[in-house]
Amino acid sequence: MSAKIIRGSEIAKTIRQEIAEEVTALKESHNIIPGLVTILVGDDPASRSYVAAKNKTAGVLGIYSKQVSLPADTPEETLLQTVAQYNNDPQIHGILVQLPLPKHINEANVLFAIDPEKDVDGFHPVNVGKMVLGEQCFLPCTPHGILELLARSGYETSGAEVVIVGRSNIVGKPVANLMLQKRDSGNATVTLCHTRTKDLGFHTRRADILIVAAGVAKMISGDDVKDGVVVIDVGVNRVGETAEGKALLVGDVDFESVRKKAAAITPVPGGVGPMTITMLMKNTLQAAKQTVGA
Repeated sequence: MSAKIIRGSEIAKTIRQEIAEEVTALKESHNIIPGLVTILVGDDPASRSYVAAKNKTAGVLGIYSKQVSLPADTPEETLLQTVAQYNNDPQIHGILVQLPLPKHINEANVLFAIDPEKDVDGFHPVNVGKMVLGEQCFLPCTPHGILELLARSGYETSGAEVVIVGRSNIVGKPVANLMLQKRDSGNATVTLCHTRTKDLGFHTRRADILIVAAGVAKMISGDDVKDGVVVIDVGVNRVGETAEGKALLVGDVDFESVRKKAAAITPVPGGVGPMTITMLMKNTLQAAKQTVGA
């Protein structure tokens, strides 16, 4: 068996084209340009890279983007004041505070301070609660991207045994919730596992669709999956450098051994990652449209 490679980079291109067309239409019909502010505290190289990629993508799609960079020793109160400033800025429809924050800042205080109508990351408890209830809201970007990957690749979730490895608030818990719901890209039977699960392989070998987001390099091997499984690898783990000095990245899945048994699998990089940024842009567009009831 040779697994189909689910290339998120290609699917993301299609969705980004759709977003760009909607951005143009919104400008023509309501004279509104979706606006996104990214707030970066400190100088973490990975965070800086992520923010740069988000701003670049926004520019390509016609979305107005602004980056606010604050020093690592910025007091929490100053950051909260910055969030409040953009809560009240009509040019800004989406606010993203790049995580992680320095240890002296309480992340929950900051995320909860964002206006839920501008919470394009989908982390505010109002949006989390609406998601759990199945109400209209901003969906967390990576889980939403996973659903789009499966749907646009033609893999049915209804009635499927979906096993998720990882219980974070960013990926594991929300994607489990979305898969359970009575909705398109839902109606699955879900098992949520994690690094403390006893006999993890027992569960993963039952999966029709396996989503791995535990942050442990190559933790899932070919022995841990059944023939014909569809594998979504969310993990991004740096394990060294290439000869050219670039970061050598691997997922939470041992790609080479699992692809021999899987029906389909996402690569790392080029799988889930591009979808996350794309869904952030989709949420920013949605936030702008909501301001005019579009």
